[in-house]
Amino acid sequence: MKGHEEKLMKLFWLRPAFQRHSQRSKWWRSCKKITPLTSTLLLLCLFLLFISLLSFVGWIDLAKYGGYSSQKLLQNFSKKPIDTLEFPLDCTTWNHTKTCPKNYPTSYKPAANPSPKSTCPEYFRWIHEDLKHWKQTGITKEMVEKARRTAHFRLTILNGKVYVEKFRESIQTRALFTMWGIAQLMRWYPGKLPDLELMFDCDDRPVVQAKDFRQPGSGPPPLFRYCSDWRSLDIVFPDWSFWGWAETNIRPWRSVLKDIKEGNRMVKWEDRVPYAYWKGNPHVCPWRADLMKCNVTDQNDWNTRLYVQDWIAESQKGYKQSNLGEQCTHRSLKFAVEWGNNHTEKAKAIGEAGSRFIHKDLKMEYVYDYIFHLLNEYAKLLKYKPAVPPNAVELCSESMACPADGNWRKFMEESLEKSPSDSAPCTMPPPYQPQELKGFIDGKVKATKEVEAWENEYWDKQNKKH
Repeated sequence: MKGHEEKLMKLFWLRPAFQRHSQRSKWWRSCKKITPLTSTLLLLCLFLLFISLLSFVGWIDLAKYGGYSSQKLLQNFSKKPIDTLEFPLDCTTWNHTKTCPKNYPTSYKPAANPSPKSTCPEYFRWIHEDLKHWKQTGITKEMVEKARRTAHFRLTILNGKVYVEKFRESIQTRALFTMWGIAQLMRWYPGKLPDLELMFDCDDRPVVQAKDFRQPGSGPPPLFRYCSDWRSLDIVFPDWSFWGWAETNIRPWRSVLKDIKEGNRMVKWEDRVPYAYWKGNPHVCPWRADLMKCNVTDQNDWNTRLYVQDWIAESQKGYKQSNLGEQCTHRSLKFAVEWGNNHTEKAKAIGEAGSRFIHKDLKMEYVYDYIFHLLNEYAKLLKYKPAVPPNAVELCSESMACPADGNWRKFMEESLEKSPSDSAPCTMPPPYQPQELKGFIDGKVKATKEVEAWENEYWDKQNKKH
């Protein structure tokens, strides 16, 4: 029996398959000499290879165990680091030549894997409403020239360059920082603005009254400014302070948003002072003067704290009482405050909604997108080819920032867009349909009347107590 087994063994040893197996056996014997650490690493590599294979064929989604979907993981893996092009202020060239530098791109295409295109916030639809008065007729050269009567400057964009013809001085440096904002838009979206010409009024109150242009073909002047209302046809444009208000030490909007976010963390909503809070110049309009009558006195406390803002005195004290981020310790006249204090959760929800709006829908990227779409839609209405006016000068960041000093220079440097945007502008929402707009306005009127009814009910109860 033993001899038979030996014979069979010899036959097996001599088979070609065994010879190959014998080589592997020698390899295995050598593996037995490998240290435990090496063996562990080898097994780990084999395990990872096996799991990767399962993931590849779709039997297991590794990414979900890390908090990502496999699609997102693939997207993140496929993204390559993008070298951001930066173009800081070139004051050396400006101071030497007094001409705008030529190195900034006149066109720009976002690199691979740009940020996804978003839909613009709802308020962008008012661009269509502001411009609808010229939809049928278009905008002629004569209409634009009519707007010069109150304008502070004429803005011309031609072949990707900006030119300004100045007519008169504005309040403080409103005109300067409005021009600065447009120069930053050109840096943000280089080469994407169409040729156009417009007139800009930097004062507060609208001047193009709708009642003066009700006849067909009356041709209202297209005048840009910071404010308008339902009685007026002025075209609304974001105000200068988005890039900083140097005279009042209000920093550019990106910085202010961060300050407000930090200020919100300072005091919890429930711990805030239960008064309405307002601080400003009461001499701007009669309504503000009336508001000051509601301040606390020895006889009455209207649950308000109203403060006159003396900007000259504030500037002498270093603006210590003018930081917006530090004014988030109050809730916002008598009934409104008491309602809020008696409905704390609802009042808090209103405050949170307002906070979400400014941080999400009013971020600086959307400010630029609003101007971008406003100017593009406006340019489509022009019935003539703009030309550079004889008295205009080319505008660029260097022509404004390099000669500036103090807060003016500081805020310009702080709000300078050093690089083009890595994404395209948001997608414009469609115009309001007539019934849709009517529903919006009716809802606003209904809500206002409802609050007024609550106020009347409140005061009736107060009068009965006395």
